[in-house]
Amino acid sequence: MRLLKTAFHPDVSPDDISPGSERTLVVRHAARAIVLRGDEILLLYTQRYHDYSLPGGGIDEGEEVVQGLVRELREETGAKGVRNISAFARYEEFRPWYKSDADIIHMVSHCYVCDIDNCLGETAYESYEISNGMKPMWVNIHKAIAHNELVIAESDKKGLSIDRETFLLKVIAEELIGP
Repeated sequence: MRLLKTAFHPDVSPDDISPGSERTLVVRHAARAIVLRGDEILLLYTQRYHDYSLPGGGIDEGEEVVQGLVRELREETGAKGVRNISAFARYEEFRPWYKSDADIIHMVSHCYVCDIDNCLGETAYESYEISNGMKPMWVNIHKAIAHNELVIAESDKKGLSIDRETFLLKVIAEELIGP
């Protein structure tokens, strides 16, 4: 799968992940779904951060990436009939980690294009997703990009993932949808 970008959080430098660094690293793989319907894309709106993101999340121990993609898409959007799954690209990032097992997380996001049935079913959110006010919605991709860019420019409560999500949305718009 082609690599689109390797990003570093401002508090993490390439020296922090080089051999001999005293910082500890944990690697987490995630699968993210790209579901398109014309110039609309199925996204998650998060009320807490007032942003849009691709549905998806962490791959469980022993789970294949595509299995994780289907599971996360069903849990977060209620998607049914997930099919025609094809690899798109990956995005890697290094950022501070908040758990005691490491200082830095290396997040590898595997992005896949897929189709789903027209009707969304029930979601199965985790407690933090509920408290963050997550909900699936179809959004014009260009409006979602503009919205996220405004949040990046003006919000002091933006989440850590908005830069990744906005970058991915821009590539998706350019390569899969057009102007």
